[in-house]
Parts: sequence; C-alpha cells; structure tokens
Amino acid sequence: MDTPHRPRLLDLFCGQGGAGWGYHLAGFDVTGVDIRPMPLHPPQMTFVHGDAIEYLKAHGHEYDAVHASPPCRAYTSARHSAPRRYRHPDLVGPVRRALRATGRPYVIENVPGAPLEDPVLLCGAMFGLLTYRHRLLEASWDLAARVPVHPVHEARTARMGRPAGEGEFHSFVGNFSGLQTAREVMQMPWASQDGIRQAVPPAYTRLAGAALLEFLSASGWETRCA
Repeated sequence: MDTPHRPRLLDLFCGQGGAGWGYHLAGFDVTGVDIRPMPLHPPQMTFVHGDAIEYLKAHGHEYDAVHASPPCRAYTSARHSAPRRYRHPDLVGPVRRALRATGRPYVIENVPGAPLEDPVLLCGAMFGLLTYRHRLLEASWDLAARVPVHPVHEARTARMGRPAGEGEFHSFVGNFSGLQTAREVMQMPWASQDGIRQAVPPAYTRLAGAALLEFLSASGWETRCA
C-alpha cells in the first residue's frame, strides 16, 4: 500500500523544533533550518544547518508552505531591562518580503510587541498547558476562525526562574529550574533548557497546521500532487 504523500513545510529559525513538531503532528513533512547546529532537533524531521533567509530564497519554492520564527530579541519586553543584551536587527520585514516572494502560504511567529500584520494571539491556557507563553501568529490565510477562546488568567505565573508553586503557572525563561517538568508542560521531551526557553509550544503549530492543511486542500494542493 502506498504511503499517503504529506505536504512539505519549511520551518525557518527552527531552534530545537518545537514549532516544526506541531506541524509534523498535523500531517506535514517538515524541514527545519537554523544558523546554529541543532543536535536535539527531532529525528522525524529534516534539519538543515544554514542561514534561514538565504535558504528560503534558494529553496522556498520547493515547499508547499513555510513557517518562520525570526529571533524575538528586537521585540521582547525584556529588552527594556537590558537593552545591550537584547540588541538584534528587526527581521520580520525582510522575512515577510522573502516569504511573499515564494508565493507559498506562510506563518510568521513572534512575541507580543513584534510588528506582525493582523496576527492572532495564542496562549498555553487555550490548550490546557500550565504556562501562558503568549505568541503571535501572522498567517497569509484566515487563521482567526480556528483560534480557541482565550481563557481568563486565573492562575498567577511563578517568578522568573523559580519552580511553580501550588496553583501557579510555569515561567520557563532565564535560567529556570525543573527541566523535566518543562519538557512535560511544553510537550517537548527531547529539548534542552535553551531549547525550551525559545520554543513555540507544538500545540500552537499543530492548530495552525490543521488549518493550513484545510487551506491547501481548498486551494487544490491534492490535485496538483496527484
């Protein structure tokens, strides 16, 4: 019996593969690209060591869709407390231009405060995760209809780096403690502390991936690949 063909998704600035894993679970064949070596990238996905934008320009047309998570240092609220540490070029604009040049559907992910266009806001509490970890997703198609209701934040967040107490949500930032707990909460059992700190929870991109599959099907992707 032939194995059903899975659409190909390019995951730029992939880190240790949190976003890519969500798309994999949704049904995509994922290739991640990062400028840093990523030995902890999940083996079920392909990893390319290289410059994300240059790879996109050279190979983006070979994929059915693209996800990009450009570094958030230029936009994170932490930059106000340590501006020198958080200096970083604004990559959202150049990434968006390169994505649009491919003609492929895309998602750009970043932190609140990033200059995304008509983004949706995702929160861990929407998915039953014990961490809020708000992230914005800009999609080139209508993703808003698939976003769950944003629940009221009834639980407070543990202080930076400290384990969550009774009734608290976790905050996996800085030099946090409890790596095994972080892996369980984020649903990334392979990740290191550095990978968790920067990760997009796979639950977020699994939702986006399901919506993207519907968009590709409605756009005739299955017919083109038949």
